[in-house]
Amino acid sequence: MQGSAAAFYERGKNYMAAENWYSAIESFLECLRLNQAHAEGTAALAECYYELAEFDEALGWVRKARTLARTNMSVANLEVFILIALGHLDEASTLVNEILAREPYNREALFAAGELDIARNRPSQALLRYREAVRRFPDDRRLMVSLALVTLSLGDNETAVTYINNAITQHPDDYRVFYYAAYIYSMNGRITEAMQYAQRALYYRPAYGPAQSLMATLRYRNGEYEEASRLCDIAIANDRQDMSAWYLKGLSQIRQGRLTEAITVLSTAISINENEEFIRAVLEDTIVSATSLEDPRRARYASWHFNRARSFRQRNLIEQALFEYRRGLRLNPFAADRREYAELLRLQGYPARYLEELRFLQDQGMADRSLNDAIETYGSLLSNALFKQWQVNPINLAERHWKIAVFSLAQQSSFYHADAGAVAAGVIRELLVHDRNITPVNLELRQATFSQSFRQARESGVDYFILISVTENERDISIKAEAFVGRTGSPAGTFYAYRTGTDRLRDACRGIISQFSSSMPLRGRLLIRNQGQALINKGKADGIQPDTVYDVVKRGRIQTANEGIALVYSDDELVGKLTITNVDEEIAIGTLARNGFFDRIEPGDEVILQVNKTQQPAIETAANPELRALLRTLR
Repeated sequence: MQGSAAAFYERGKNYMAAENWYSAIESFLECLRLNQAHAEGTAALAECYYELAEFDEALGWVRKARTLARTNMSVANLEVFILIALGHLDEASTLVNEILAREPYNREALFAAGELDIARNRPSQALLRYREAVRRFPDDRRLMVSLALVTLSLGDNETAVTYINNAITQHPDDYRVFYYAAYIYSMNGRITEAMQYAQRALYYRPAYGPAQSLMATLRYRNGEYEEASRLCDIAIANDRQDMSAWYLKGLSQIRQGRLTEAITVLSTAISINENEEFIRAVLEDTIVSATSLEDPRRARYASWHFNRARSFRQRNLIEQALFEYRRGLRLNPFAADRREYAELLRLQGYPARYLEELRFLQDQGMADRSLNDAIETYGSLLSNALFKQWQVNPINLAERHWKIAVFSLAQQSSFYHADAGAVAAGVIRELLVHDRNITPVNLELRQATFSQSFRQARESGVDYFILISVTENERDISIKAEAFVGRTGSPAGTFYAYRTGTDRLRDACRGIISQFSSSMPLRGRLLIRNQGQALINKGKADGIQPDTVYDVVKRGRIQTANEGIALVYSDDELVGKLTITNVDEEIAIGTLARNGFFDRIEPGDEVILQVNKTQQPAIETAANPELRALLRTLR
């Protein structure tokens, strides 16, 4: 390469204007090879790495640029944006305050301060800041679009449309404004208009990747599955690593009923990137619904989960290992790896469940001498267990007392994965299977409207139904679960989970389950009464603890509260109290105390522990990752 440092710098700036970041980096590196003190080239190189989400590298270069141009506030502002992207919010706050102290109306600093508010999960504060900034700079494209995006994130959809329309009026030939307009209209469910704006963005910049991806998603959401699939083929041809295109193509084929082709497409995508959680979740759901238990693909994909489970177990990450074993056994219930799962249950202190799993393997003809010996040994060890003393079979007595439906509205589609809410809802419903007090009802996950969800839930007799929504970016995910009373449709509670890094979909779904399950009153049934003692069908595995006092309520008299998560019954229906004295794995016994003069406690009565509102788990809150990604790319 020939030329001066200045020439390479100009060449790099031209590449930046075309958003060709790799070529721009090459030019700026050559510029700095010729002139290490080229401040503008150093800052531009930092910005390129920022655009490629290589934030650590960007921070190193921007700090070098600041030593070369200490009074340049543009470089200082760039450092603020990089610090926010890295999560170094206190450092970013200190620096942006220094900039605003020197230049109170610095446009970049005002924009950065708003983004910092969003990163700190203070969207209302960001909204006020952007409004004030727009008053001072009414023609600034970024500020106007930012105001629209933040307003949209706060649920004020119509005002967001008004703001983005104002931006279009002032910038009628800016492809980026049309792109964000398409996004905002799509989030309002106005798909036809969103496609028109996406098309205009592509008219002004035909190769604009984000608009091409958004257009494919809009075609999918509009039911144009063939066209969505065609657009995905183009994206895959341009970049075989484009996981969002593979994912959307697989979804499009599923919606067309072409399940065999969908499995092939999604399997190919997984071979490229085995850690893409959304693709794997959809692939496994399709395999479960479309193949027989003998299909070899089940064993192949199950083995991936079993290998991960063993890796987690070696690191004593028991909960993660259990999750992976269960996902694997869902695909291949007859896998010999079930024995490892059983061993994990034993190590957790559940010998009866361990024995149950071993007997399943024995019934399938998969026993060897050591397994038979283990069955005999644990059968003998459990001979003095409570269920033996009371001569009951805890497996037959197991009962789930809550019916829960999980839905996602069909229009809920995240920035990165179409139908993300439905995919997360599927994972959450599968996890609920392993909550021993909950029966997840097998209803269609994608519902058109809230009223349809409510009708489905009420007609199915569920206690509560949950609507799942997802926001995400390339590294983070936030899941929101809104619970409603199945009988009335009134709000029952809202739960949030935010996770980052690998396995974020899995961990966020587990976070939702943990919060929801902890918020549910514990329900059991009084099985046997022997004078002042009683046996109930809940035990250690259900969270029963000694010395806990439970309400005993007349059977058939309990009702869910009209609003919130609670059970209601009158004092007259409260027939007694049960204080737990001895807990087994599946059952427990306690001493009874009647309520009132007459003893009205009978077998079959319900045993209730209402959740103490002051002891409920803290709600997880975090900044909207989708909004952060949109603002970060708005440069």
